[in-house]
Amino acid sequence: MQLIEKTVFFFLASSLWTGISAVVPLPEENMNVTQMIIYNGYPAEEYDYTTPDGYIITIQRIPHGRHETYSSEDAKPVILVQHGLLDVSSTWVSNLPNESFGFILADKGFDVWLGNVRGNTYGRRHVNLSVDSDAFWNFSFDEMAKYELPTAVNFILNKTGQTTLYYAGHSQGSLMAFAELSRNQDLAKKIKAVFGLGPVAYLGHMKSPLKLLADYVPELEDLFVIFGVRDFLPSNDFIHWMATNVCEPPELRLICSSVIFLLCGFDVPQLNLTRLPVYVSHTPAGTSVKNLVHFNQLYKSSKFQMYDYGSPEKNKEHYGTATVPQYNASAITVPIALYYGGNDWLADPSDVKILMQKLTSKWYDKYIAAWQHLDFTWGLDAASVVYDDIIKRINEIEYGL
Repeated sequence: MQLIEKTVFFFLASSLWTGISAVVPLPEENMNVTQMIIYNGYPAEEYDYTTPDGYIITIQRIPHGRHETYSSEDAKPVILVQHGLLDVSSTWVSNLPNESFGFILADKGFDVWLGNVRGNTYGRRHVNLSVDSDAFWNFSFDEMAKYELPTAVNFILNKTGQTTLYYAGHSQGSLMAFAELSRNQDLAKKIKAVFGLGPVAYLGHMKSPLKLLADYVPELEDLFVIFGVRDFLPSNDFIHWMATNVCEPPELRLICSSVIFLLCGFDVPQLNLTRLPVYVSHTPAGTSVKNLVHFNQLYKSSKFQMYDYGSPEKNKEHYGTATVPQYNASAITVPIALYYGGNDWLADPSDVKILMQKLTSKWYDKYIAAWQHLDFTWGLDAASVVYDDIIKRINEIEYGL
């Protein structure tokens, strides 16, 4: 735990050092995602959809590029881009237009949809449950895969009038696709290809400090119940204060980056330091404690499996079997392309290779030796190294180019 303790110490010390000195925030720090899109000169639409179990999720759309005009009848390749653990759809539009995946896709002729999930900034409503209730936070990525992904895909296809789309997921976003496509053939027919960025399924070699919590999961669950904490690291007023008063001054940006990179790995040369206040004002965006526990279970078990309820009796109550069901990655039929980094603390290359061995539908992979987990969303070279490559692969499928 020394790494975490030292990071917290430096964070608190830097906070005291800066005091309450006034700084000029970047405009996007105080914008929602739709406002961020419009601010950068792009058309934006925002919709709500409701999952079968009652969660109301907000999803954003960039229907075309800055310098193009398309009517609703124009057929454009549709792509759903899904964020990772503790993240939010703003991650795809947080950099400058020529660096942000969402904007690049729009300018390259795509109809771009930015997904969200239950528990983050744009998934804190339910038709019946209060966000302050235990029942609201009783979920992990199992439910995101089962409910959010198919519902979002069906909603988008209904809106666009198309029958298929492309899917790009970072981290947990890739995990959702791998989980649901391993069992849902109806969904598989609607997705032309999946692009996994920092792909997660097997976590047995994870280096992230998240694994340090694995041996304390039962105690943590008890503490969260006692103190009424159900959401882990939500984006709140304190996070916004941190973005403005800690990350804005240039002399503190490296310290701030160490906090952001703590869970996923360090690659400061790839980080646009001037954008740090925007990143931190929107992330971490929150998830359930149960979801965090589920990630730790994947690490401890080295298996790609559903949530373990802790005893054969409880598992049988939920699944009908005493053992926890595993996701069968080899059953996925959709073409899969994987992009993974050599210094990724969450999606360790050894675990990605295990996934690749399971995926009979894998058709492409790209290894970037120096990259860590967040380079796939915020990296300075992400456009040239990954985004352009994804667009090239889609054009091969779409147009035979």
